[in-house]
Amino acid sequence: MAKDAVSRFVRANQIVGLGSGSTAAHIVREMANLKDKNSILCIPTSLQIKVEAEKAGLQFADEGHISDVDVVFDGADQIDAKFNMIKGGGGALLREKILISSAKTVVIVADQSKFVKSFSRPIPIEVHPMARTSVAKKLKEAGGSPVLRTLDKGYPFITENGNIILDTVFSSIIDPKKAELELKGIAGVMEVGLFCRAADSYYVAKEDGTFEIVRP
Repeated sequence: MAKDAVSRFVRANQIVGLGSGSTAAHIVREMANLKDKNSILCIPTSLQIKVEAEKAGLQFADEGHISDVDVVFDGADQIDAKFNMIKGGGGALLREKILISSAKTVVIVADQSKFVKSFSRPIPIEVHPMARTSVAKKLKEAGGSPVLRTLDKGYPFITENGNIILDTVFSSIIDPKKAELELKGIAGVMEVGLFCRAADSYYVAKEDGTFEIVRP
C-alpha cells in the first residue's frame, strides 16, 4: 500500500506532510527509494517520524511552508460511515490536524477494521496542563467520561507540545463537526481528535494482504 500511495501522490519538488505512527513510517521508507527524493521536502508531525525521515535521507521544510503542503499521508484510529475520523492515539493530533487542514491532498492509510458505522472509541482531547481539572469538569457536563492518558508506570502522557491528553468517551456523537467545534470552545482545550475533513483517498488494508482505494 505504501509503495502504491507514494508512486501515485509524490512528485519531485513537492512538500510532503507526514503523520505519525506505523503508517507514516512505511511511507517514509518508500520515499527513501525515490530517485527525486532530494528535491522533496518533508514536514513530520512527531519526533518518531522525523528520526525515521532522517534515517531515510529525506530533506525537511520548516513550519513556514505548512500552507504549501502538497500532500499529507496519515493513518486513523477510526473512520465512520461519513468519513469523519478519530485520530490521536499516538498523541500527535494537534500537529496532524494542522497539516491535514492545510494540505492540498490528504491520503489516509488504515486497516479495514478501522472503518466503522459509528464511533466506538474514546476521543483524544489535548489539554493544557493548567486546565486539567476545569476541562475534565466541562467534559463531564457535556456528557463525556474523560480519563487522563498515562504511561505504563502511571506517569501522565505528555505530548510533544507539552500538553496532556484526556481520552473521553461519549455515549454517542450525532454530529462530529458540531461536537468538534463545541469541544474546542472549552478554555484550555488545545485540539480535539475529531477530524471532519474527508480525505481525498483512503487506502483500505484487507486481512488477505490486498488493499482497496476509496474516494469519497
